Amino acid sequence: MRRGEIWMADMGALGKVRPVLILSVPYEADERTIVSFVPRTTSVWGDGRFDVLHTARGMKDGAFAVQLIGSLPKVKFIRKLGTVSGETLAEVEAALKLWLGLEGS
Repeated sequence: MRRGEIWMADMGALGKVRPVLILSVPYEADERTIVSFVPRTTSVWGDGRFDVLHTARGMKDGAFAVQLIGSLPKVKFIRKLGTVSGETLAEVEAALKLWLGLEGS
Protein backbone atom coordinates (compact mmCIF):
# COMPACT_ATOMS: atom_id res chain seq x y z
CA MET A 1 0.00 0.00 0.00
CA ARG A 2 1.32 3.40 -0.97
CA ARG A 3 0.38 7.05 -0.50
CA GLY A 4 -2.04 8.15 -3.17
CA GLU A 5 -3.69 4.76 -3.70
CA ILE A 6 -7.43 4.30 -3.32
CA TRP A 7 -8.48 1.13 -1.49
CA MET A 8 -11.77 -0.34 -0.31
CA ALA A 9 -11.66 -0.49 3.48
CA ASP A 10 -13.90 -2.07 6.10
CA MET A 11 -14.57 0.79 8.51
CA GLY A 12 -15.89 -1.57 11.19
CA ALA A 13 -19.09 -1.62 13.23
CA LEU A 14 -19.69 2.14 13.08
CA GLY A 15 -18.82 2.58 9.44
CA LYS A 16 -19.18 0.63 6.26
CA VAL A 17 -17.03 -0.62 3.45
CA ARG A 18 -16.00 2.43 1.46
CA PRO A 19 -13.18 3.78 -0.71
CA VAL A 20 -10.34 5.52 1.13
CA LEU A 21 -7.23 7.42 0.04
CA ILE A 22 -4.03 6.12 1.63
CA LEU A 23 -1.96 8.90 3.26
CA SER A 24 0.58 7.11 5.42
CA VAL A 25 4.02 6.01 4.36
CA PRO A 26 4.88 2.29 4.25
CA TYR A 27 5.64 0.85 7.68
CA GLU A 28 8.76 -1.10 8.60
CA ALA A 29 8.74 -4.74 9.76
CA ASP A 30 9.12 -3.74 13.42
CA GLU A 31 6.33 -1.11 13.36
CA ARG A 32 2.57 -1.35 13.80
CA THR A 33 0.72 -2.45 10.66
CA ILE A 34 -1.52 0.63 10.77
CA VAL A 35 -2.52 2.59 7.67
CA SER A 36 -3.82 6.19 7.77
CA PHE A 37 -6.38 7.37 5.24
CA VAL A 38 -9.05 9.87 4.27
CA PRO A 39 -12.40 8.35 3.29
CA ARG A 40 -14.10 9.10 -0.01
CA THR A 41 -17.72 10.24 0.21
CA THR A 42 -20.46 11.30 -2.19
CA SER A 43 -21.67 13.93 0.33
CA VAL A 44 -19.86 17.28 0.33
CA TRP A 45 -20.41 19.47 3.40
CA GLY A 46 -20.42 23.24 3.75
CA ASP A 47 -18.12 25.25 1.51
CA GLY A 48 -16.06 22.16 0.74
CA ARG A 49 -12.74 23.52 1.97
CA PHE A 50 -12.12 20.18 3.69
CA ASP A 51 -13.66 18.09 0.90
CA VAL A 52 -11.39 17.55 -2.11
CA LEU A 53 -13.53 16.78 -5.16
CA HIS A 54 -12.72 13.58 -7.01
CA THR A 55 -14.07 11.85 -10.11
CA ALA A 56 -13.00 8.46 -11.39
CA ARG A 57 -14.35 5.93 -13.84
CA GLY A 58 -16.55 3.38 -12.10
CA MET A 59 -17.20 5.62 -9.08
CA LYS A 60 -19.92 8.16 -8.38
CA ASP A 61 -18.64 11.73 -8.27
CA GLY A 62 -17.45 12.44 -4.76
CA ALA A 63 -14.81 13.94 -2.53
CA PHE A 64 -12.12 12.95 -0.06
CA ALA A 65 -13.43 14.10 3.35
CA VAL A 66 -10.30 15.38 5.08
CA GLN A 67 -12.08 15.99 8.41
CA LEU A 68 -12.71 12.23 8.66
CA ILE A 69 -9.03 11.22 8.67
CA GLY A 70 -8.52 7.86 10.32
CA SER A 71 -6.28 4.84 10.77
CA LEU A 72 -7.00 1.12 10.58
CA PRO A 73 -5.00 -2.11 10.74
CA LYS A 74 -3.83 -3.30 7.33
CA VAL A 75 -6.17 -6.32 7.48
CA LYS A 76 -9.17 -3.96 7.12
CA PHE A 77 -8.15 -2.98 3.58
CA ILE A 78 -9.84 -5.20 1.02
CA ARG A 79 -8.60 -4.31 -2.46
CA LYS A 80 -6.88 -1.57 -4.42
CA LEU A 81 -9.15 0.46 -6.70
CA GLY A 82 -6.65 2.83 -8.27
CA THR A 83 -4.38 5.80 -7.70
CA VAL A 84 -5.06 9.54 -7.59
CA SER A 85 -3.07 12.10 -9.53
CA GLY A 86 -0.23 13.97 -7.88
CA GLU A 87 -2.37 17.10 -8.11
CA THR A 88 -5.25 15.48 -6.19
CA LEU A 89 -2.89 14.15 -3.52
CA ALA A 90 -1.40 17.65 -3.12
CA GLU A 91 -4.91 19.13 -2.72
CA VAL A 92 -5.74 16.57 -0.02
CA GLU A 93 -2.45 17.30 1.76
CA ALA A 94 -3.12 21.06 1.67
CA ALA A 95 -6.66 20.61 3.05
CA LEU A 96 -5.33 18.27 5.75
CA LYS A 97 -2.69 20.79 6.81
CA LEU A 98 -5.41 23.45 7.05
CA TRP A 99 -7.68 21.14 9.09
CA LEU A 100 -4.85 20.25 11.51
CA GLY A 101 -3.49 23.80 11.76
CA LEU A 102 -0.25 22.89 9.99
CA GLU A 103 -0.60 25.19 6.99
CA GLY A 104 2.78 26.81 7.76
CA SER A 105 4.50 23.39 7.51
